[in-house]
Amino acid sequence: MANHDGLTDSERQSLSSDFKDWSMVDGRDAISRQFVFRDFNQAFGFMARVALEAEKQDHHPEWSNVYRTVTIVLTSHDVKGLSRRDLALAKSINAIVDGSH
Repeated sequence: MANHDGLTDSERQSLSSDFKDWSMVDGRDAISRQFVFRDFNQAFGFMARVALEAEKQDHHPEWSNVYRTVTIVLTSHDVKGLSRRDLALAKSINAIVDGSH
């Protein structure tokens, strides 16, 4: 199965444990996570790092920023729902926010 195909049942079952900081979006086959930073500068720096990683992975999030809060939604429009590409980007985003990327 290619990285842009939809998730298998077992991959979906592991979402709650492997991506515990992400939550399912009501009414959509998508995951979301909210990040709150010290200030706008820190939030914007995080967004810049995520943007570079998203471009590298050729997979771009839906996101919004209000002052120090960044909300990210991941879904794959080509498969009309979650895909392995979303999980790969979520893992990279987690590493960025944890400082291990």
